[in-house]
Amino acid sequence: MSMRYFKRFLLVAGVFALASCGGREKLQSPRSSENMTSQYTHQCLAGLKSKSVRFAGLPSKSFDGGCRMIDTIKLMDFGTQTTNLGAMTCPLASSFTDWARYAVVPAAKQYLGSEVVKIETMGTFNCRAVNGSRSGKLSEHAFANAVDVSAFLLRDGRRVSVLNGWRGSSEERAFLRRLHQSACKRFGTVLGPEYNAAHANHFHFDMARSNTNGTPYCR
Repeated sequence: MSMRYFKRFLLVAGVFALASCGGREKLQSPRSSENMTSQYTHQCLAGLKSKSVRFAGLPSKSFDGGCRMIDTIKLMDFGTQTTNLGAMTCPLASSFTDWARYAVVPAAKQYLGSEVVKIETMGTFNCRAVNGSRSGKLSEHAFANAVDVSAFLLRDGRRVSVLNGWRGSSEERAFLRRLHQSACKRFGTVLGPEYNAAHANHFHFDMARSNTNGTPYCR
């Protein structure tokens, strides 16, 4: 088999092999951070660079059912180690890094007397409907436009989780509520333990404004 036909075979095989989140992936042309489509995205990426945030541009992809990752990036380094971060829209990444730097870091020192060395998340992109169902309105996770935050690891060894800390010690309660309040100023939608049982163990942040007047939806 010639090299030309061998490469073509590998490409076809790869396309048929790829599927994700219950929907077959529809590949689009990979985009570097310099070749993304939206002017707003270009401006957002420039803002991240100006704040010394390291990131990598990701290929745009769409999936059966309407899920898609368009003009997304992967955060590489912004000062605080964070787990499970996958594809994110640039506005989400920008708000998240600002929240980590200007809310999480100082609040930990103020209320807990220690430094946050790791933020634990439950991920970003997930091709599903709202509340994890298989049908209905798609979640912002389906567009890589949401992130779920579950816990914080401190330098002194303590781990403050949303599940246990929301009704934990007075210091943990104050810390987590400050983070929730600060998030309401940065994200379009913020959901926490007071919203419903499904959010008892995490904060949900996304960039969609659910209120009809355009103000953030904060629960």
